[in-house]
Amino acid sequence: MEEIEVPQYFICPISLQIMRDPVTAITGITYDRESIEQWLFDNKNSTCPVSKQLLPRDSDLTPNHTLRRLIQAWCTQNAALGIVRIPTPKPPLHKIQVLKLLKDLHNHKSLVQLELLAAENERNKKCLLEAGVPRAMIIFIINCYRKAQIQKGLHEALSILQFVKIPKNEWPQLVKDHDQTLDSLTWILCHEEMENSIAVKSHVVLLLKKIINKGDTCHVLERLKPEFFEAMVKILRHGVTQQGTSAALHVLLSASSSTRNRIMMVEAGVVHEVVEIELGAPEKRVTELTLAILFHLCCCANGRAKFLSHEGAIAVVTERILKVSAAVDDRAVFVLAMVAKFSGTKVVLQEMLKMGSMAKLCMVVQADRAKYLKDKAMEVLKEHSEVWTDSLCFPHSSFRAYVRY
Repeated sequence: MEEIEVPQYFICPISLQIMRDPVTAITGITYDRESIEQWLFDNKNSTCPVSKQLLPRDSDLTPNHTLRRLIQAWCTQNAALGIVRIPTPKPPLHKIQVLKLLKDLHNHKSLVQLELLAAENERNKKCLLEAGVPRAMIIFIINCYRKAQIQKGLHEALSILQFVKIPKNEWPQLVKDHDQTLDSLTWILCHEEMENSIAVKSHVVLLLKKIINKGDTCHVLERLKPEFFEAMVKILRHGVTQQGTSAALHVLLSASSSTRNRIMMVEAGVVHEVVEIELGAPEKRVTELTLAILFHLCCCANGRAKFLSHEGAIAVVTERILKVSAAVDDRAVFVLAMVAKFSGTKVVLQEMLKMGSMAKLCMVVQADRAKYLKDKAMEVLKEHSEVWTDSLCFPHSSFRAYVRY
């Protein structure tokens, strides 16, 4: 292929490959449809890549049939050289076709077809959104919940909701209009026996992340129930996909901003599970999420009690300080500070000393960190100086005198 000279006007300016479905933008530049749609929709650009003129995402892309026929003819002429003829692209998906499939949702084949269309290209996703497919999928899921049946097509319905991107400002109203959405998703998470269980539950958690992290979610967070957090703990314990686990932590972090939710999270066993995740030495972003969750849960007495009941909790939080990121340092220091201040019995303080917590706080004071964080570390060290100043577990003899005064 490299030895064949391809006419320059056959090449897409974005992909630099022969165009399969050439379309002309309102700026007069022709691109391969897949490339320009990815530029506009996936990458969220609003300018023409070549001319740099304004190119709104909802502007028309006109099929260039003449150029496409020229490309096909050229491919046929060069078939002996190994050039494969480019097939004629499918006609654009029409809203009427989508509405016909929606009327036949009781047929599993209709949901499979909708999923295939959603996965095909950005143009289809836009058409499905305009036809009201996301709302129809939510109604389908709620109907499964009302019938208490894991119906065929549930996996496809959840998958479609991942493909079709619902605008941020539409999520709150969508959930308000269908007030059993959260109950339905919780019910699926609690269901033990179903086909494609891991994939289905991963889709559910990713959907929950979208619902809770977009728009005005106060009314959503206020409606969460104990069984919701019990289900989330099972997700963390038994695992879904890596992306699903991260999404579950995002959901729990958002939920932990509410005092009522913190109580339910602690009772459901969230503290134990996030400590267990952290003991597995996860990637940086996961550590930032787990420490942030622990910070919120340790704001309440029950949360600190559960934290201290785990043998590895103090050790793993201490170990993460000055090793991951500034965000982790912040949360870890404040977790240790709350434990020392409100739950600092002699046994607990000795455990902190043994696990190197005091030594790490000393290092924070001496490190290049924000003043408020250094002050917090110093506050803990001064308040409990009698525990560590004469201990062999704390080797910084020069620092002892500094803190005493």
